[in-house]
Amino acid sequence: MLEQIVNLLETKNYPALKSLLNSLEPVDIAALLDEAPQEHLLLLYRILSKENAADTFVEMDSVSQEVLIRSFKDNELKAVLDELFLDDTIDIIEEMPANVVKRILQQSDPETRVKINELLNYPKDSAGSIMTIEYVSLKKDMTVKKAIDHIRVTGVDKETIYTCYVTDSHRKLLGLVSVRALLLAGNHTLIEDIMETNVIFANTLDDKEDVANKINKYDFLALPVVDNENRLVGIVTVDDAIDVMHEETTEDIELMAAIVPSDRPYLKTSAWEIWKKRIPWLMLLMISSTFTGKIISSFEDALQVCVILTAFIPMLMGTGGNAGGQTSATIIRGLSTDEIRLSDIWKTLLKEFSVSIICGLTLAIVNFIKILVLDKGDIIASGQNPITVAVVVCLTLFFTVTIAKLVGCSLPIIAKKMGFDPAVVASPFITTIVDACALLIYFEIAKILLHL
Repeated sequence: MLEQIVNLLETKNYPALKSLLNSLEPVDIAALLDEAPQEHLLLLYRILSKENAADTFVEMDSVSQEVLIRSFKDNELKAVLDELFLDDTIDIIEEMPANVVKRILQQSDPETRVKINELLNYPKDSAGSIMTIEYVSLKKDMTVKKAIDHIRVTGVDKETIYTCYVTDSHRKLLGLVSVRALLLAGNHTLIEDIMETNVIFANTLDDKEDVANKINKYDFLALPVVDNENRLVGIVTVDDAIDVMHEETTEDIELMAAIVPSDRPYLKTSAWEIWKKRIPWLMLLMISSTFTGKIISSFEDALQVCVILTAFIPMLMGTGGNAGGQTSATIIRGLSTDEIRLSDIWKTLLKEFSVSIICGLTLAIVNFIKILVLDKGDIIASGQNPITVAVVVCLTLFFTVTIAKLVGCSLPIIAKKMGFDPAVVASPFITTIVDACALLIYFEIAKILLHL
């Protein structure tokens, strides 16, 4: 379809191009524009209908948005901003460089500028930073007919009208009522007679990931956000919650892979920028690997006596790292979805200890058989007893898997307790700790059983 669009551009068949683009959903148009050559981007955007333009702009990646903003005339930029919901404007501002932000604020009307600055003052990862202040507010003494008339007048500029919030004269949240309840009630029924008063809400300073999880847990379309005085200041809608969950999942994956998280699309990120994101962790891991090197060199004499032990080191370290990685991934996911809480640390440790015993025994037994079947000749050739070497390796494997799973379980929970992102400690630190422990256990058992 992108080739078709470019062909229509080159042949200047603008009516067909306009018909094609406007027949698509905004998110699909945005995907096409993101892939289109930058020299065609502004023209393609101008071809869109007014209804599609703003919705498409919101769905585009930050790189394409910046290109368009720099290309817009002032009146074009103002027209786009006027069509955006305030939370979408905030999201765009947070992704833009300072000079672009300045221009966006210049083209916003004074009232909107004040609201933008208020929202930008909330912490980056808080509910206040992702909420919208465009919601439908009703009073408890309204009749259903008056409420519906109010929605008709004000709802066009609101992000959602499916859930309406009941507040008093001081904006304190009293309850909520759905449009379904309004449509099924009589015209003269009072709002206070049909509203729900047991309202689940968030505070402006709550973590945005907790808010997204709450929306997911209760299947809400929107969640009200109040300040410390219980005044309704905004709502977080389900589309913003999905965006938060997507961002947090991506960030966790990048952190677990020892990469500094990035907000830019991969294909639009330069090699230099990717290098800057990856090299700090790579250097840290390289330096931390010297600990395992020191351990091996300290047992150099033992290895010279029994060289065959060297052949099993990669297997022991790799299996330990894999075991720890399995556990840490499970625990980090449980912490992010609130399935595992900080108070569950002992219960979680006990469960992982049980799992580690079973896994360790299984792997040790299978490895014992494998050594006697496949590695027996090499061990005999080195002058060692195959059974004794197999016992050394398998005992080490058992203890390594046990320690790896306990470390993989406890480190993310401890990190969460200390206020760090659990994903930060996942692969890098767990692997380093487990590798060091595996080598120490291996050589100590070897010294005892092989009399090195």
